Amino acid sequence: MTDAAAPPCNLLGLTRPELEAYVATLGARPYRARQLLKWIYRRGADQFADMTDLAKDFRAELAGVAEVRVPEIIRASASADGTRKWLLRMPGAATAEQAVETIWIPEPDRGTLCISSQIGCALDCSFCATGRQGFNRNLTAAEIIGQVWLANRELGRDPDGPRLITNVVLMGMGEPLANYRNVLAAIRLLLDDLGYDLSRRRVTLSTSGLVPQIYRLAEDCNVALAVSLHAPNDALRDELVPVNRRHPIAELLAACWHYLERQNGRSVTFEYTLLEGINDQPRQARELAGLLRGHQAKVNLIPFNPFPGTSYRRSPPEVVAQFRDELVRAGVTTTVRRTRGDDIDAACGQLRGRVLDRTVVRLGARPVRAALPA
Repeated sequence: MTDAAAPPCNLLGLTRPELEAYVATLGARPYRARQLLKWIYRRGADQFADMTDLAKDFRAELAGVAEVRVPEIIRASASADGTRKWLLRMPGAATAEQAVETIWIPEPDRGTLCISSQIGCALDCSFCATGRQGFNRNLTAAEIIGQVWLANRELGRDPDGPRLITNVVLMGMGEPLANYRNVLAAIRLLLDDLGYDLSRRRVTLSTSGLVPQIYRLAEDCNVALAVSLHAPNDALRDELVPVNRRHPIAELLAACWHYLERQNGRSVTFEYTLLEGINDQPRQARELAGLLRGHQAKVNLIPFNPFPGTSYRRSPPEVVAQFRDELVRAGVTTTVRRTRGDDIDAACGQLRGRVLDRTVVRLGARPVRAALPA
């Protein structure tokens, strides 16, 4: 028996066990949940009337008590290089003024969707536009996976045709491991063979280094792990990535190697944004190589992408090349990320969205209980 006054249940973001439990409350068998998963994620349906292999009376019942509710597009932008960005308002009156950004980056051999996990970010990395705005709240599982659903619709994906989104990276606004429960639910839908059915190697979670949650993730989920390192020693990383004051580099690396061992992973990617005169010197490259040499690690060097109000500058191409060559000579696999979408502020570190009514602002400045898990 359902409460007629209750708000509709958003089926988007419910994992397979959760959806099976929900349809059971309606007196339906578990296979109905499996049908719903296919319609919502594989075929991109948001109207129960379109789900034609569900019994007509069951569709009518669902229409009265449930919905598939996705974020609303405030603004869409397209870059000259094919990158697309959507500014998304999250549903609900309480969050109507809050918005996040989602980015699609097409390549000849893949299409990568960069999704957000929080409205704003409390970690306050000094070179990141998102962190400068502070933090409002975590996104729900529906709001996280809804970005993938919406991007597929906007890209005009044919459910029976080739994938347009082949890779998903949690590298947008927010720290994914600070929103652990909802991020884990969204990842499970990305991996579920009745959901988006992505390979674990095609889903990447990027973290600034919440060590307890990395250990927890090692027990709960197997995806590609990327770590925002950005400095080869604690003194500098304390300035650039303040969470390092809680979890210094040695502690962070120990968690990374544990994750690889527990999940039989291929490697951890360490993201390193090059800032002119700050962290881009050859001696710092050699110091970084000393941390990673002998481990399953690769480094992704990221040219700094400027934003209004920053004092940092991008390292010149010859400095980037020299830093890369030092790492390669030391035996560390290294790539340089090609900047995409910077003409629409969609490049790494440039995402701003809209973060109003900030409940928490800076890690280190004051406690961040609402932003970080216990």
